[in-house]
Amino acid sequence: MSLKEIGVRLGARGSIWLPRAGAAVLFLILWSLIVRLGDYPPFILPGPERVAARLWALAVEGTLWRHWAATAVEVGLGLGLGVTVGLLLAYPLAHWRLFERLVAPYLVASQAVPIVAVAPLLIIWFGPGLLARVLVSALIAFFPVLISAIAGFRQVPPEWRELFRSLQATRWQTFRKLEWPAALPVIFGGLKIGATLSVIGAFVGELISADRGIGFLIKQGQGLYDTPLVFGGILLLASQALLLYGLLTGLEHRCLRR
Repeated sequence: MSLKEIGVRLGARGSIWLPRAGAAVLFLILWSLIVRLGDYPPFILPGPERVAARLWALAVEGTLWRHWAATAVEVGLGLGLGVTVGLLLAYPLAHWRLFERLVAPYLVASQAVPIVAVAPLLIIWFGPGLLARVLVSALIAFFPVLISAIAGFRQVPPEWRELFRSLQATRWQTFRKLEWPAALPVIFGGLKIGATLSVIGAFVGELISADRGIGFLIKQGQGLYDTPLVFGGILLLASQALLLYGLLTGLEHRCLRR
């Protein structure tokens, strides 16, 4: 790669990140101005400097990373499980109408029940440990992946399928060479939604039963009226969602470029 190409790539990345950094700075300035002009007490609306100081105190204590990592593990395992189940169910649902008629109503009905109502049952059945929180995260993440994968598999043009049949391609070859590449852009859309929702699922599980994690921090802050801690927990949750979204966006660009 030449120096000119490297410069072009760095310039392109800078053109993306500079507006984002500027928007973040503007948000912090507006937040600080609202607190100062409104003269809000810290337990109602703390300023960004108080939230940063509270997070720094947790980092110095050594508990910040422990709570962040606990939620990250739950989100990662929950998202992985939700994606796996969603993709495994999507293919037969997209191709076999009888299977869709039998299973789809139950899947849709399961999404009509709020995850806050399901989470206590999972904790009763599987205990208050990691497994229950992973299942809560997986339940809320798998449906967007399932729906996007079904839509992706069904959008393959019929004439392309006929071409593969005329070439006597096997079902596996048709899936690998035609259906999967054609569905991948739509699947990534569902993955991004599922990734952000998986953070919500892990948070709900931690609110109900946990001794660590960002949800535990927020619940602790609520009980102590430690509003800076609550705001800090919200920012930590947002950081995980943004990190996952960024990783999936990078993976999408890499996969679809091939």
